[in-house]
Amino acid sequence: MNAASAPVTPDSRLSGTMLRTVSAVVMMVPALAAVYFGPPWFTALVLAGAAVMGWEWSRMCRGDAKWMAAGVFYIAVPAGILIWLRADAMPGMITILWLFAVVWSADIGAYISGRLIGGPKLAPRISPKKTWAGFIGGVACAAVIAGGFAVYWEESPVSLALWGTVVAIASQAGDLFESAVKRHFGIKDSSSLIPGHGGVLDRVDALVAGAVAIALLKTTLGRSAMPWL
Repeated sequence: MNAASAPVTPDSRLSGTMLRTVSAVVMMVPALAAVYFGPPWFTALVLAGAAVMGWEWSRMCRGDAKWMAAGVFYIAVPAGILIWLRADAMPGMITILWLFAVVWSADIGAYISGRLIGGPKLAPRISPKKTWAGFIGGVACAAVIAGGFAVYWEESPVSLALWGTVVAIASQAGDLFESAVKRHFGIKDSSSLIPGHGGVLDRVDALVAGAVAIALLKTTLGRSAMPWL
């Protein structure tokens, strides 16, 4: 029996989960350090990530001119937004940390809820493994984490939970969008750079959409959405 036809066992699932967990922790450390120290370290990290994403996108799209042009917009706009958000000294650091907390908790909540509950598929033609239970669980988890930031301000957690829900929904949509692009080109992962996760695009697809959502919140609602601004 070759590796491709080997059965999926509890041990293999566990080893896969452990690999994903270790890779995630390894990536989180420099990301959080860059957020804490801010420019130029955060700027350098974002630009380096954007460069890798550009390489993965061109590889995935096989040089198709229209898709390459779309990739410039898809990668450059969120990268610029992240750099712009973090440039705002202490409020910028908190905004990026809030964004990370919402997106990561939505991802973790969706993964756990989907595995434990299962049920109807969210978008079977785009991403067969995603379920409505995972989507709802991920958004709910993100709302709780987002609302928890209100502990440090004299604000109702309900407001932050609401805007966290908006960002979480956007992040889930971003995940689905990248899955749709990969399905269009008939590939599983954007690359194999990150063990257990695929490529950088696979890891930050939710963050890309979440960054756009949080930028809209900041520019339209300001302190009404994020009291630390």
